[in-house]
Amino acid sequence: MATSPDEQTARAELRAWLAEWWDPDRPLAEWRRLLVESGWAAPTWPADCYGRGLPEAFAAGLAEEMAAAGAVGAAGGSGMALATPTLLRHGPEELQGRLLRGILTGEERWCQLFSEPGNGSDLAGLTTRAVRDGDQWIVNGQKVWTTGAKTASYGMLLARTDWDAPKHRGITYFALPMHQDGVEVRPLRQMNNHASFNEVFLTDAVVPHENIVGQEGDGWAAALTTLAHERNLGANRSAPGAVPTAGRTVREAMAEDGDYLRTYSWYPQRAGRPDLLPSQARESGRADDPLVRQRLADVEIRERVARWNVRRALAARAQGQAPGPEGSLAKLTGTDIARRSSSLHAQIAGPAAMLTGPESLLGGVVAEIIVSVPAGSIAGGTDEVQHNILGERSLGLPREPSVDADIPFRDVKTNRRN
Repeated sequence: MATSPDEQTARAELRAWLAEWWDPDRPLAEWRRLLVESGWAAPTWPADCYGRGLPEAFAAGLAEEMAAAGAVGAAGGSGMALATPTLLRHGPEELQGRLLRGILTGEERWCQLFSEPGNGSDLAGLTTRAVRDGDQWIVNGQKVWTTGAKTASYGMLLARTDWDAPKHRGITYFALPMHQDGVEVRPLRQMNNHASFNEVFLTDAVVPHENIVGQEGDGWAAALTTLAHERNLGANRSAPGAVPTAGRTVREAMAEDGDYLRTYSWYPQRAGRPDLLPSQARESGRADDPLVRQRLADVEIRERVARWNVRRALAARAQGQAPGPEGSLAKLTGTDIARRSSSLHAQIAGPAAMLTGPESLLGGVVAEIIVSVPAGSIAGGTDEVQHNILGERSLGLPREPSVDADIPFRDVKTNRRN
């Protein structure tokens, strides 16, 4: 695709800057500080938010320039994927200036404190309470399914601050400091034997008033931004990263990524590993089975359609459009492919699919697929929630009836005492 003269100019500027400043033997922290100060860490962000104010359409091309130079980019993680778009859209400016830099440099990691054990998919029914005390808020409650809580510096916290408002309008979104006595993190052991998630207990935890994202009592609007970007993670693949070259900067970045990605080591299995199906069919002697072949073709067709949907989402992002229902569609197609792949793995392997250990199929990967796939239909909003989003926002179907959306939340019946 041809690039515009303005994009060509921006790419040339980045190449010139990299030629002057990129040194693969710099310490990673030093390089990231230079990158942030130059605005090239997030060039499509506003100039007053550590960016250069360039169009979103330039992002992929600029990432290609970074990759071609073998240079390390900004830090990743949920802070970059979820917290920054929420902060950039909802502010306030003081909070943007104080928190965005640490996300870009990787000095401050984030986690998401949304889900609770008492309200399932009804996120707006949350009962974690925040009470104002002068210039700070005192938070009490419990969150669950929180990835990365042990190492996070901040949590994207939703808490109820007005019990007399309807449930969607009495919620406030906070940037909660995680390293304090009032925050207790306990790992949860999963049935695939990993412990990626945590439950977080908040007991008189303190968050400054100036750490409110958006407006007090209007946290649902900010939460929807976070959720939209979370659902679009499958439809908004990252641009090319650094080319593995020699040098201290890349080694330290790869070590940083390794520590972060270790938590997600089982996520490929959660996606069903459709990439392993053809080789498994051949090695097991099932490649000529007409039923297996038919199901292999079915998975491949769905995979190709899903990739086309990803391209459509990327094109929308390049035009500056906010994440939309295509994220729900990507999530639904992903979980559907995962379930079909898991079932086919079990059909190909037979009883051996249940075995684990070094002498089992793929060292236990097939068994891990089978027990990991169910999580995909729950995490990030259940399949039923995604169907509602698509039906109401894309197809124009009537909204699902609600009996508690317009009454004071303290009058809503919950399984927890108010």
